[in-house]
Amino acid sequence: MNKRVHFVDNYLLNPQHPITISLIGVGGTGSQVLTCLARMDITLRKLGHPGLYVNVYDPDIVSEANIGRQLFSPSELGLNKAECLTTKINNFFGNDWQALPVLFQEKFNKYQYEANNIMITCTDNIKSRIDMEQYLKQFTKKQYRDHTTPLYWLDFGNAQTIGQVVIGTVAKNIVQPKSRKFETVGYLKNITEFDNYSKRKDKDSGPSCSLAEALDKQDLFINSILAQLGCNLIWKMFREAKLEHHGLYLNISTLKVNPIII
Repeated sequence: MNKRVHFVDNYLLNPQHPITISLIGVGGTGSQVLTCLARMDITLRKLGHPGLYVNVYDPDIVSEANIGRQLFSPSELGLNKAECLTTKINNFFGNDWQALPVLFQEKFNKYQYEANNIMITCTDNIKSRIDMEQYLKQFTKKQYRDHTTPLYWLDFGNAQTIGQVVIGTVAKNIVQPKSRKFETVGYLKNITEFDNYSKRKDKDSGPSCSLAEALDKQDLFINSILAQLGCNLIWKMFREAKLEHHGLYLNISTLKVNPIII
């Protein structure tokens, strides 16, 4: 039986401009993901690819509980997370990525052009995922490709010591090449199709008052490990032009990573 693989949409491999990305949420996981994307961008450009352009969304401000577990310093207390991190990335790597200190939901309700080629959610609530699923439905049959065409949705989620990453396609069927070696798959399920989120209720995901309280919700290295593993999926899309997995489950208590095979 041939291995099942998904060949990446051709638009990502040889574009005429940087691939656009919406990164929604730059807390514990999102701040780590942003750093990974910056490293990926400079590497892609060294390899002759136009690289990445990232729009960073987060309305939250830096609190005491964020210092140590997230990529913020004491001097940034009270500042907006998206603006802090994007400024640091831009200064360090010489980028001109954009910070948007608002909820993504507020933007896409007003402006239809806010979609990007890869949508990444690093949020801590169910509603944001349901909202994203509803928002992306308008693009499922779009054939034309440009910098406002969402092609993939990558979602990160975790509890204290466990987490998951799932990447799915926005289009209902991405055209696949004929292959004798592989069984090609044009559609990858999104996170909301793995679990019926509409029947689940959000647990308390409000801000923590201290680092100790924050660590009771999410262990120190769960976010960074999850970010590295998840961004490796995007790297494989560009480097290998195909995916053999479209996600993973992580348990740092048992040191196990279980792939989600296509």
